[in-house]
Amino acid sequence: MEKTPIIFTISNSLSKQVEEVIPKEENTVKMYSCGPTVYDFPHIGNIRYFVFVDILRRTLETLGYKVIQAVNLTDVEDKTIKGAQKEKVSLKKFTEKYTKCFFNDLKTLNIEEAEFYPKATENIKEIIEFITKLIEKGHAYEKDGNVYYKISSFEDYGKLSGMALSSLKQNAQGRLEDEYEKDDPRDFALWKAKVPEDGDIFWDSPWSKGRPGWHIECSVMSAKYLTNAYKSGKLNTDSFETIDMHTGGVDLIFPHHTNEIAQSEGVFGKQFIKYWVHCEHLLVDGKKMSKSAGNYYTLKDLLEKGFSPRAIRYAFLSTHYKQQLNFTIKNLENAENVITKLDNFVFFLNRIIKKAESTTTPVKQKKPKEEIIKIGEDAVTEFKNLLAEDLNIPKALSAMFEFINTINKRAKEIEAEDTRRILDALQEMDKVLGLFDFEQETSDVDDKVFELIEERNKARQKEDWKKADKIRDELKEKGIELIDTKEETYWKKAKIKVKEKKA
Repeated sequence: MEKTPIIFTISNSLSKQVEEVIPKEENTVKMYSCGPTVYDFPHIGNIRYFVFVDILRRTLETLGYKVIQAVNLTDVEDKTIKGAQKEKVSLKKFTEKYTKCFFNDLKTLNIEEAEFYPKATENIKEIIEFITKLIEKGHAYEKDGNVYYKISSFEDYGKLSGMALSSLKQNAQGRLEDEYEKDDPRDFALWKAKVPEDGDIFWDSPWSKGRPGWHIECSVMSAKYLTNAYKSGKLNTDSFETIDMHTGGVDLIFPHHTNEIAQSEGVFGKQFIKYWVHCEHLLVDGKKMSKSAGNYYTLKDLLEKGFSPRAIRYAFLSTHYKQQLNFTIKNLENAENVITKLDNFVFFLNRIIKKAESTTTPVKQKKPKEEIIKIGEDAVTEFKNLLAEDLNIPKALSAMFEFINTINKRAKEIEAEDTRRILDALQEMDKVLGLFDFEQETSDVDDKVFELIEERNKARQKEDWKKADKIRDELKEKGIELIDTKEETYWKKAKIKVKEKKA
């Protein structure tokens, strides 16, 4: 029998309130997440968003929900066309390069896979059907081979963004060269007739050889992959069911998500998305990120500076998604220190288990202490409850660190069976965090390492810190990391030799 999920609340950009998430299908959340436009390497603003979506998905799963998620890949759009033309390759070859990079970044950052990754170019037939239906319902019109959405036909236009039709500037949407072709300059393109700059990138349609607009792609792919609207092989508006959740960055609220609502509700005649969830902007050194300002980073840039993927992930998940994240190299260095401390704690626990398993003296099997069990269970409960309150990851992290501190204070009394329960608690938390390394090497010291450690301990007793530091550096060069405690000094093999970090 399935357990009842923990009640989960989230900030809904549509209602402007924190609401309890009640899925349409019992315990199953269908979620559409705006994915990348695959024309360049993802920058850290993109990465912050995808880590947020991963934490949201993992949290829902940990709280007892099933998640069915679609993440679109925008592979036909002005930037992808220009990029393919510039490199003199096909659109498919150009976008595949950056699609592969996107998936590599997801894997590097330990981001769970979605169920669907639809591409716009693989859904042209469905897009044409959708546009045809909008024309039939009086929400769109054709002009010189282009098809435009008539925003005055949709009474609720702007309900997500709070921008009423009357407040929109006359040049609020679309390409400037299209404006004099439209019935209203505020209307936006659903289908763009081929222009010379498009080269051989076009598809046949009832209106012209051309390509879809950006906004229409998400309306179609969310309906196709998360509802029954296209299940029969063609568009059936009566089979559409309201989708539970749609995520994106705050920059997409207008015009992209505002236009998605107009398109989808114009066709289906019912609510498109129940919960709209948006992640705030990322700043770099307190400023908007840009190449011209010299504060533009990709994941590759950060890895080349010597930072670990886990530290990068921690830096992006440690700020609430509704708050702007100010990214700095100093903060990333601090994140690296946090990861080291987490690793040292796990190493300490694993070493206790290994010592117990390797002893030659038979010992009576002990039960874990009831108090330790309760501390772990309470910590996990608090961790989950904090996540359930509008995805409050900073407070959930604080609860985890408090648990670690509590165990550290009782280090002398911790035995093997206790450590297994402690690790169980950490692993439950890590289902959401994706930060821990539970498979660290806990080898016994060899003679040479032991001699150096003994020599260093004597230097420390004499307060000869210069010599102690020199020995630590010597061991580090050999790939040996030292962990000092009040009782003794442990060592482990460093997995990654971190490069010198450059500002």
